[in-house]
Amino acid sequence: MGTPAPDDPPMTPDDDPGRGPDAIDAREAARIRRRDREAAAEARALMQPGMGKVFKQIQDAQAKAAKEPPKRGKRGRA
Repeated sequence: MGTPAPDDPPMTPDDDPGRGPDAIDAREAARIRRRDREAAAEARALMQPGMGKVFKQIQDAQAKAAKEPPKRGKRGRA
């Protein structure tokens, strides 16, 4: 006689009760982490020395554009 089969067969990744229907696979999770890390890197780059001047220039340009009335475009006759 051989050994009896175990009562509980080994779990496959699809049978994992901790993974709900909304769970994502490891590759997708890694892609999301990379995307978040890259987005955070862009935000940190704006905090580098000297970037305050660039930020101020952008704010000034936006304030100036907001004060000016919108330009009317030329409309051709059809």
